[in-house]
Amino acid sequence: MPTDFPATPDAGLRRDAVTGNALASLSMLVWALSFPAAELLLESWDPIVLISVRFVLVVVLLVLLWAAIEGTGPILRARWLKGILIGGPGFGLAAYLLLLGQWMTDPVTVAIIVSFSPVAGVLLEVIADRRRLRTQFALGVVICVAGGVVATGASEASGAEANLGYGAGAAAISVFLFAWASRAAVSSFPELSATGRATVTMAGGLIGVAPVCLIALAAGIAAPPSGPVGVREIGLLILYAPMGMALSQVLWIAGVGRLGIAVASFHINLSPFYVMLFMLALGAEWNRAQALGATLVVAGVIVAQWRRRHRAVRAVPPRE
Repeated sequence: MPTDFPATPDAGLRRDAVTGNALASLSMLVWALSFPAAELLLESWDPIVLISVRFVLVVVLLVLLWAAIEGTGPILRARWLKGILIGGPGFGLAAYLLLLGQWMTDPVTVAIIVSFSPVAGVLLEVIADRRRLRTQFALGVVICVAGGVVATGASEASGAEANLGYGAGAAAISVFLFAWASRAAVSSFPELSATGRATVTMAGGLIGVAPVCLIALAAGIAAPPSGPVGVREIGLLILYAPMGMALSQVLWIAGVGRLGIAVASFHINLSPFYVMLFMLALGAEWNRAQALGATLVVAGVIVAQWRRRHRAVRAVPPRE
């Protein structure tokens, strides 16, 4: 995190807010690519095998990117054990549970649950940072969550088609683990860049899921892909791993560092709208409910942050 603060705190805070919101929004735009890719890959891939392959590709890419940008020094000095303790449950287990939830239910059900990420982010800041929950901030949370529900077509999914159960529970646990790990990745590694923070915690995620995958394969619980891995599958894996997780994670950690986990989590609710845009490009029809939901999410973000410019404090205070 930067240590040289601007002479005018309000100007610096506004700049951080604009940059942070742009990074978080772009992160969700890239992350949304992974949902349709995962849905297609799950037709022939076991969830634990798919998520493990995803982490392998992501970690290799991030290590190479980190070395190219900053050299090998920061990599050798990084606190990898700390990254494992955070990334193992926070990103590894969370990513697997989210994919498992999608596999057991459907993308709509999972997207509805993910729309409650702001609640997890706010609870973390209230408990861990002793943040006072202002009425205006709480109103922003309510608007944002409502936008997420509308954007995912909750009114249609709440009927017989909604398969709530173990899959929904897995996705809910994933949401809280991801929010905790995102905050911890920023607060526990103040000496690292966003790329470094993403790398050490994603490596922890890999170490968390890889042994489970190997044991499952050895025991016959899981199996390799049932179909051939051709050009189509490789293309989907590129969308799912290097873009949907590696690039998205770097942008996300950078956004959390400027906004805090509570406000940054609001942007997760825009992912259903981004998915709709991708489907629109492929010939699908415009979804008014998702467009309305996206508008509500943006409104919620604005309401929650409206008074931030009047406070001469940082969104995520640097550690002493």
